[in-house]
Amino acid sequence: MKLFEKTGKMALGSRLRLLTATVTENAAQIYELYKVEFSPKWFPVFFVLSEEGEKTITEIATEIGHSQPSVTKIIQEMTVSGLVEENLKSKDKRRTLVGLTPKGTMLSEKIRVQCTDVDAAIEGIITEATHNLWEAIEEWEFLLEQKSLFRRVQEQKKLRESKDVQIVEYESQYQSAFKSLNEEWISTYFEMEEADYKALDNPKEYILDKGGKIFVALYNNEPVGVCALIKMNDANYDFEMAKMAVSPNAQGKNIGGLLGQAVVDAAKQLGASKLYLESNTILKPAINLYHKLGFQKIAGQATPYKRCNIQMELNLNNQL
Repeated sequence: MKLFEKTGKMALGSRLRLLTATVTENAAQIYELYKVEFSPKWFPVFFVLSEEGEKTITEIATEIGHSQPSVTKIIQEMTVSGLVEENLKSKDKRRTLVGLTPKGTMLSEKIRVQCTDVDAAIEGIITEATHNLWEAIEEWEFLLEQKSLFRRVQEQKKLRESKDVQIVEYESQYQSAFKSLNEEWISTYFEMEEADYKALDNPKEYILDKGGKIFVALYNNEPVGVCALIKMNDANYDFEMAKMAVSPNAQGKNIGGLLGQAVVDAAKQLGASKLYLESNTILKPAINLYHKLGFQKIAGQATPYKRCNIQMELNLNNQL
């Protein structure tokens, strides 16, 4: 159709629905051809019961990938048609079974003959076609099970928007943003502490003058994220990644990832061998980000922050 030539792949769902409607309409005509009073939507449930015998609604729903309410509605319709009966006796009284009636069993034999012809007809289409739709559907189902279309679009959105993010080094004009962004996220989950105020009120004195760095993420030239590389007086660690904060209005653009990578790159350039950080496990997106950057959980050591319940390190010598 010309519409889909205009819309492109954006209309995949609409095109599949149209194809499904066409096939379903044909299926109804085929049942009429074989003088079978049957609704195409019943087939998955009917097939399971005819092949495997009595089942619970939950078992049927799981096997055919439908919701329980959907299966329940189909069972009710098939019961009215005299093909299925419910509340069959079971050894386990907690299980309510559904099975075919004698009429349903007779119909299953009739449908088997019909299925032979349908299979042959579809095989003919596959032979005529350039691409095997049946195999393609199976492949797509597998790929979408591994990662949904929503997740894939989400990743593309993040990738596109991240291209508009600029990471710059700290200047005095960003002091208020450095403080406000950190205050915002800390106050959302925890309480501001004395160590926070020292670094946020005096970033030049407590971070920059001691050999550290601060990076600022700009989106549309507005500061929306910050992260610091702080020099440590520790025998095991050269620097700490700290004070990472991203505005809630700018999340979903990979800003945290870009800031984190900027800090890691800066630590390497300064000759650091290990990078340290402190966080809290309730901040799941942050913990996931740190893992992606290569950080690993380590045994705890003294910390000035009450909110810290996890400490991590990144061995820069192991990175290419």
